[in-house]
Amino acid sequence: MIWGIALPIMGGMMSQNILNLVDIGMVGRLGDAALAATGIGSFTNYLAISFIIGLSAGVQALAARRLGEGKHSETAIPLNGGLLLALLIGIPLCIVLIVATPWAFTFLTDDPAVRELGTPYLQVRIASMVAVGMNFSFRGYWSAIHMTGVYLRTLLIMHAINIFLNWVLIFGNLGAPELGVYGAGLATTISLYIGTGLYMFFGLRHAKGKGFLHGIPSRNSLWRQFKLSLPSSMQQLFFSAGLVTLVWIVGQIGTEEVAAINVLMTFHITAILPAFGVALASTTLVGNALGRDDIEDAALWGWNCAALTFVYGICLSLILIPLANPILGLFLTNPETRELAYLPMVLWASVIAFDTMGMVLMNALIGAGDTRRAMWISVIWQWVFFLPLAYLVGPVLGYGLLGVWIVNGFYRTGQAINTATQWAGRKWTHIKI
Repeated sequence: MIWGIALPIMGGMMSQNILNLVDIGMVGRLGDAALAATGIGSFTNYLAISFIIGLSAGVQALAARRLGEGKHSETAIPLNGGLLLALLIGIPLCIVLIVATPWAFTFLTDDPAVRELGTPYLQVRIASMVAVGMNFSFRGYWSAIHMTGVYLRTLLIMHAINIFLNWVLIFGNLGAPELGVYGAGLATTISLYIGTGLYMFFGLRHAKGKGFLHGIPSRNSLWRQFKLSLPSSMQQLFFSAGLVTLVWIVGQIGTEEVAAINVLMTFHITAILPAFGVALASTTLVGNALGRDDIEDAALWGWNCAALTFVYGICLSLILIPLANPILGLFLTNPETRELAYLPMVLWASVIAFDTMGMVLMNALIGAGDTRRAMWISVIWQWVFFLPLAYLVGPVLGYGLLGVWIVNGFYRTGQAINTATQWAGRKWTHIKI
């Protein structure tokens, strides 16, 4: 059952991150300034859309619980609520953030070349906010009802379009203007809105009998769904703000270090995709079990999913550590930048088993409706422990990117152990949604 849910998610996310790597490969041909601009822009865009991404947690938790309760005709009602919230929150937030983008880039980098390239790139990426909110709500729904294959098909089509548009718009092929970095952002935004249209089509095809676009949530139901989603939205917001802060911290060290961290983070996300798929499966399986009032089954699903990803993490470490340098050589043409990234990558690979285990149990807490506890674990470890120490060790004490990544290893491991302790304590069993 785990793999039935997880494998399509893994395939979809693998497609997403192959796309990210292709983006890096294409943009990397434009130089370090272009690569740094897209890196800063991508992390900042993640911050901009993070709050609306969190809406998917409420959709998935509620839809999974309704499925477990046997209320099949009501499973799409939370999806309707997620789509409505994406519109209500996304449109005004999008406008405000586009206007604020030039100021943001002034804060994030002192390099005028990076600022010039990154500002329009980020603005066009932010313009996709409503599409992102809706797409993530759909992902939560398809995951909750065990139809992740729909999610996979949509992403594969969307990403194929994105890669094609990248080739056209970045380099000016097929008679199109040569837009460079801006073209990469525009291609992504266009493909995201096409993806929303595809999700709508599949929703009408597969979920019409489950209340899709028919059972509009009442004001009270919508408010309850928003309150359930809010901690996850805040968790995503603080986490993404932490990534932007991390990029800023590394930017105080140097532009080459920012280029290195762009590759490191992108590869990190790609490597943990199988674990991410299992993590989303744990959210659904825990929610289904609690819908049946089977607490023991819910607890077991959390531990089984965590154990599976822990083993995966160990196997991945054994592969990545000896291959770190050749892998980095695929994406970093500058030997100095590649050397900067080598030891941080080895350090990250050494703790990946704990990282993946913690991610699964965090999602299990969300599936149980304990979104507030998951939020506080994430926020405290990132903002109270990691970021202050990273700034102290990196720019202030002069240990550079390597020092920052040593602190990162302690942060990932400590957060995972803390999350496992909270899951074992079973306070989540008392939450009703």
